Amino acid sequence: MSKFWSSVVSGLKPYTPGEQPKVPGLIKLNTNEHCLQPSRHAMAVLNAMTPEALRRYPDPECTALRSAIARCEGLSVAQVFVGNGSDEVLAHIFQGLLSSSESLVTLDITYSFYPVWAALYGLQLKTESLHDDFSIDVNRLSAQRDSILIANPNAPTGRALALKDIKRLVDSNPDRLVVVDEAYYGFGSESASTLLLEAENLIVTRSLSKSHALAGLRVGYALGSAALIEGLTRVKDSFNSYPLDASAQLVAEAAIQDEQWLNESSQTVIKNRLELTEALLDLGFEVCPSSANFVFVKHPAHEGRVLFEHLRESNILVRRWDKAPIADYLRITVGTKAECAALLQCLAEKCAL
Repeated sequence: MSKFWSSVVSGLKPYTPGEQPKVPGLIKLNTNEHCLQPSRHAMAVLNAMTPEALRRYPDPECTALRSAIARCEGLSVAQVFVGNGSDEVLAHIFQGLLSSSESLVTLDITYSFYPVWAALYGLQLKTESLHDDFSIDVNRLSAQRDSILIANPNAPTGRALALKDIKRLVDSNPDRLVVVDEAYYGFGSESASTLLLEAENLIVTRSLSKSHALAGLRVGYALGSAALIEGLTRVKDSFNSYPLDASAQLVAEAAIQDEQWLNESSQTVIKNRLELTEALLDLGFEVCPSSANFVFVKHPAHEGRVLFEHLRESNILVRRWDKAPIADYLRITVGTKAECAALLQCLAEKCAL
């Protein structure tokens, strides 16, 4: 601790990202990276970059990328904001759209970065409990007066709200902002983006990390009314006018335009997820219904920590939390067929003991 730290910094408990080790032969199923390679069209754009593109500053407005996203979503360019990963986009939302409120409502089991942003921007965070099966009580959320932030599908559970339930939440109070974090868009859940043609109190965020296999590129975006997006742009241009470099803009634009790759790769993940789920059920695991590229599981006869350590000793990395009531659960990324087979063999050996 430094004497020059502010009181805010002194009180922060930073987010802990998933482990990113560099171990030869490691099967990495802990941070929900896509199991397939990115679009070949996106890679071709990256490989064709010229020195001139790197010598010049990138477009601060990211016009071409925002236009590509707008076309895919049936929105105007003014309704699209892009940033350095959806984490940065969400941080701008906290600062520019939520910090004027005294408090924010989210779920008690959800993305653990939300409390960090709340502390950083001086927001009181209120939480609504999930049901025992990790489903969300929309009625309780709708009764709240404060702004609401939910991940859909939720993390780390993978459960998703139906579009009709999100609409009910948005419509229940037009004067309350609803933020839907769709970091796991593309793997089976219904997107709230279709509500944006009418709802002015809704903003949707997404990441290209999972859906487009571009976690190393760091591109995220928000969809909302032109007024909400203008607010985020004002925050961005008061902080960093160039959050996306030239390569990120070009590759992300090509990836967004390759809708065939997105559809086919998403179906591959969904198929692998179904096969993984069925195999885990056969081993006696309880598996939470998932609309993400991961599954959330526990075994009634084995502690989560014991299973986690057994996998780690076998060079298979998954994720878990020391938090009730999910301490015995493992979050497992849906990997390739070979990765899933290795995982299942290792778990079968442990469960047979």
